[in-house]
Amino acid sequence: MESRNEPRTRMPARKLGAYSSKERKLLRLGSAVLGIFSFVVIVGCEKKEAAPPPAPPDVAVADVAEQNVPIFQEWVAQLDGPVNADITPKVQGYLLTQNYQNGFFVKKGQLLFELDPRQYQAALEQAQADVQVALAGLSEADNNVARDTPLAAQHAIPAKQLDTDLSAQAARKAQVEAARAALDNAKLNIAWTKIYSPIDGIAGNSNAQIGDLVGTTTKMTTISKVNPIWANFNISESAYLQTAARISGFIRSGKRGNVAVNYIQANEEDYPHAGRIIQVNRQVSQGTGTIQFTAEFPNPDAILRPGGFGRVRIQTGDNKNALLIPQAAVMEVQSLYQVVVVSADNKATFRPVKVGDRVGKNWIITDGLKPGEKVVVEGILKIGQAAAAAPQLMKEGGIPVSPKPYAAAAAPGSN
Repeated sequence: MESRNEPRTRMPARKLGAYSSKERKLLRLGSAVLGIFSFVVIVGCEKKEAAPPPAPPDVAVADVAEQNVPIFQEWVAQLDGPVNADITPKVQGYLLTQNYQNGFFVKKGQLLFELDPRQYQAALEQAQADVQVALAGLSEADNNVARDTPLAAQHAIPAKQLDTDLSAQAARKAQVEAARAALDNAKLNIAWTKIYSPIDGIAGNSNAQIGDLVGTTTKMTTISKVNPIWANFNISESAYLQTAARISGFIRSGKRGNVAVNYIQANEEDYPHAGRIIQVNRQVSQGTGTIQFTAEFPNPDAILRPGGFGRVRIQTGDNKNALLIPQAAVMEVQSLYQVVVVSADNKATFRPVKVGDRVGKNWIITDGLKPGEKVVVEGILKIGQAAAAAPQLMKEGGIPVSPKPYAAAAAPGSN
């Protein structure tokens, strides 16, 4: 038996001719596969090493503009009619007819409701009869005075008899006046069975149905004057003191103000008609620390209705040399704001800024930018992706970009 420590005898190398035909085919195939694999590895390494850097992303940039900007303030406002007439019957009765359509315009003097007049018609006839009775009594008293006056002068009858006749005549006159007053009241009651509109305006839905018994405590509907319409809003005492000279200076002259007021509807659309301040309440509310203002707006088409909510916008000053950039250029992260600034050598870096008021589609920047600098408006996401893929570029001066001027989209309907 061979010892394990003895060296093994190496088999002599076989020449290609010593292999069988099948073995030679397998050897050739293995060599070909190995050659292809080596080629792929080499070519792959060459391509990876020779890959060019990615092209700078295209971005749209805008210049930081410096200009004077009007300062506006906004407050929540509620609409109200200058006159809101509650329609309440002056007499009690059963409702016979409704003579207007709910929610439609009515004219001053237009018939709205009619109550059953029969009981008041009977009272009117009774009052007319009472007047006739009183007149008959007065006529008798007049005759007595006319007859007894010369007799008393001749001492044919006692003077006391004439005094009695005169007293009876005065009482009869008073009865006539009372009867006529009752007649006038009866006429009013029967007239009040027909209820008319006291103003031009929009009549609300009726609160009573045909056949209902209504009375002097029944609010049957409300009619509101809507052209013009009022917008009431409350501002804080501090804001009032800051803007009093501009907004309420008209109070001293007793004339309505000329300060333009814009109204923003609940759908965030601007109301097409400008308004004006017409009144300021006499005192600051002790409960809220605010003072009420009222602005008046033309409302020819009755688009605005009482009770609606919106916002009023008033220019309260001017911001001199304000720095403006498009709102799309500003990023907000957890109440912190930043922009992407492009340097003169077309490298983009992130920079924190402080923002002020919004002006149209722009934003006022109060700190962090200088006039003439360029900020990215479109393509911020591309820069963020590039910074995440190659953070060392931010340390080397920023992400290379290919800037193009930003063209703001025109507002709908603008020229």
